[in-house]
Amino acid sequence: MYGVMEEEYETEEADLPDSTVCPKTEFNGDADSLFFNDRKRRIDFVLVYEEDKDQSEKQTFQKHKRRREYYEASLMKMGLELEATRSVLDKNVMFVKVHLPWDVLCTYAEVLHIKLPIQPNDLSATSSAFNCFTKHFYPSRDLIPAETEYFTAPFERSRLASFYIKDRHQFFRPSVRTRMAHHILSCAPYEVCGNQKKFGISKLLDSGVYQAAYPLHDCNFHEKSPDEHCLNERYLLYREWAHPMNFYKMQPLDLIRKYYGEKIGIYFAWLGFYTRMLILAAVVGLGCFIYGYRTQETSTWSKEVCDPLIGGSIVMCPQCDRECTYWKLNSTCESSKKLCIFDNFGTLVYAIFMAVWVSLFLEFWKRYQAKLEYEWDTEEFLEQEEQPRPEYEAQCTHQQVNPITKEKERVPYTKCGRCLRISCGAGTVVFWILLIVASVVGVIVYRLAAFFTFSVQMRQDLKKLEPLREYVTPQMATSITASIISFIAIMVLNYLYERVAIWITDFELPRTKTEYENSLTLKMFLFQFVNFYSSCFYIAFFKGKVVGYPGDPVYLLGRYRNEECDPGGCLIELTTQLTVIMGGKAIWNNIQEALFPWVQNMLFRYCKNATSEEVIPRWEQDYRLQPVGKLCLFYEYLEMVIQFGFVTLFVASFPLAPLLALFNNLVELRVDAWKLTTQFRRIVPEKAQDIGAWQPILQGVAILAVATNAAIIAFTSDMIPRLVYYWSFSAYPYGQHTSNTMEGYINNTLSVFNIEDFPSQSRPLNIPYWFHNITSCRYRDYRNPPGHPRQYEHSLYYWHVIAAKLAFIIVMEHVVYFTKFVLSYAIPDVPTAVREQIKREKYLTQVILHEANLRLATAPTTTPLADGVLSRKETETHLL
Repeated sequence: MYGVMEEEYETEEADLPDSTVCPKTEFNGDADSLFFNDRKRRIDFVLVYEEDKDQSEKQTFQKHKRRREYYEASLMKMGLELEATRSVLDKNVMFVKVHLPWDVLCTYAEVLHIKLPIQPNDLSATSSAFNCFTKHFYPSRDLIPAETEYFTAPFERSRLASFYIKDRHQFFRPSVRTRMAHHILSCAPYEVCGNQKKFGISKLLDSGVYQAAYPLHDCNFHEKSPDEHCLNERYLLYREWAHPMNFYKMQPLDLIRKYYGEKIGIYFAWLGFYTRMLILAAVVGLGCFIYGYRTQETSTWSKEVCDPLIGGSIVMCPQCDRECTYWKLNSTCESSKKLCIFDNFGTLVYAIFMAVWVSLFLEFWKRYQAKLEYEWDTEEFLEQEEQPRPEYEAQCTHQQVNPITKEKERVPYTKCGRCLRISCGAGTVVFWILLIVASVVGVIVYRLAAFFTFSVQMRQDLKKLEPLREYVTPQMATSITASIISFIAIMVLNYLYERVAIWITDFELPRTKTEYENSLTLKMFLFQFVNFYSSCFYIAFFKGKVVGYPGDPVYLLGRYRNEECDPGGCLIELTTQLTVIMGGKAIWNNIQEALFPWVQNMLFRYCKNATSEEVIPRWEQDYRLQPVGKLCLFYEYLEMVIQFGFVTLFVASFPLAPLLALFNNLVELRVDAWKLTTQFRRIVPEKAQDIGAWQPILQGVAILAVATNAAIIAFTSDMIPRLVYYWSFSAYPYGQHTSNTMEGYINNTLSVFNIEDFPSQSRPLNIPYWFHNITSCRYRDYRNPPGHPRQYEHSLYYWHVIAAKLAFIIVMEHVVYFTKFVLSYAIPDVPTAVREQIKREKYLTQVILHEANLRLATAPTTTPLADGVLSRKETETHLL
């Protein structure tokens, strides 16, 4: 298409008359009209520009005016009809309304391979057994009736009689008209400099020639339009979809797709499906949490920690050098109880359940997506339908031979230049990822320094903190403050990197918008994966793993003693980190998405001094709304995929993550619907077959989730040591073990250290008042006691536990991956009913189009097709 247009304009651009200007009219006072002043031609797009305000910028204004006039002349040369109207509120603002006549619609429907109805669907609809239970959760059928299903085929003007046309004014939906209008606006030229042609509305918007370009909403969201030609789809969407009181209802996906296009529709379909699947995961996770909460008081290991005769008699070694002192194990009673809520046998079952759940989610989504692809006519969405980006075309200064057509084509760079661009982009991404790693190291250093500071401060304020001693510990204070600092660092780096990633992707110059979004998706996800998850990975798999023992601790940077886990383990700290990041991210995103646009719209209306007495046309009402960003949907997907990672990667440490995600998504879905319907201009409808590059990313996260949860259970929680202890039949030092009980487990997990073996730089300066006649202290590890031939080296029991952990990881991964393979094989990607409908549609398309070819071959040379359109029956009668 672009090649044809280029050849056409090479011969006609010079002939564009300077006097070809957009006709200007006065506003006729019809505020709800979606038509030109003649009330016949529908407005398919609106362009907005400002006339000269400052004489000092006269040269720039003249340049903009020249480009604007050339551009509008080009549009009219391409068959579009324009009409300009001055603003009611600001006389310097002009609105250029764009209309696509029938001939132009037919031409570009064929160029863009748009599929249109050929016959109503005659296959019986399949109904689910659950419909009788879920019918109360669907939008009102009286307001939003079910869409009539049609068999469709790519539009061909020569076979117009084969298509199902009742009324040619309704044949092309408003969203389809808008998509064609935007395509034309994107490829119309606005300036020629020598042999280089500049074109596209995007460039004109970026350079300030136009202030805005958008399609119109069809009415006010809070009331119906009195115009009989208005479909009132925006009003219906707000009432049955975007209104907060409808949070429990299913989404009217067909109407969403009809109004906003397939790309927006597939996003909300995915978000709704993901939210429904979270219900099962949230219920099971809540049950696991309740089980842990009710057993925290009866758990053997928590009772031993809290028992004054057991935990109160165990003296623990200092956890930092000199300033830290000895402490008793029962001082961590409350944190041990909290740990039992999340670290119990139910967590093991839940982690396996979630591994199966994520497989079911992906498999069922592929089936649901296949159904939508058929119903929305995107199952044969070809890559050649998507035209090159204007930014790409504008840089086409080189030529190379196309390996398929063997013809020369224009490209913006050579192969060497492309490699250089990609290498620069990859290098920049690696640099920023290393910057994240540096920030994580900085937080780790803070944790080490903060733990030392909190230990000293709490020792000095011992009397003041005595009532809170069981609830506020140096470990807890350090964990909470470090989580907050980590969250702030994450958000700041995320804000900066977004701009860098967009700049890198612009520099790489992808050919199509899909390639652009896929490239940006990969960069942003890699960065945010490291940014959001690195601190969680540190706590789960690194903290407390390499600390040595009291007589020979390990130091970071030669100065800071490595941080140790609480005697109960690091799982509670991982839970705290996940809660802070997930909760903080959800709250900030909802404020940013809902509050900011509303405040900006209020300020815009205030600055324009609009009063209620003024009659404001529909195009100006929409201009006062917030513009939709080029990557608005990209950020919505990114937010949900990052949340999906939190729900799946670390669910073994936080069973409530799916429940929090469910509550967030119920709010997120309605907030997204509300802002699109009420606060933003109407988005340009785009076609999309699926969720794009996010699908393989979700599959990768699902595969990684199995490994991370298995490793969390093995190395972060105490599950495997407990199971080894429970199923052991031999007695080990420092604890008597009975095969059917967990008595003595805490004592078994603590090794003995002789306080005389403390080096001078580690020996505590202050000794508690109760520390009398005590010669040893305990620490969390499996090491030989003092006096042993291999004292302070790892014991045989340690290697038994390590072997059990590795065996658990191998067995769990193989079982889960085998289950995922069986599920993916047993559940077909495309439902049987959809397969039958696809075959039926292809058969009908071949039959109908074949008959049309025969009719065209035998029809007279003069038909009314060139002059207009009759009804389908009339046209067939004429041709026969």
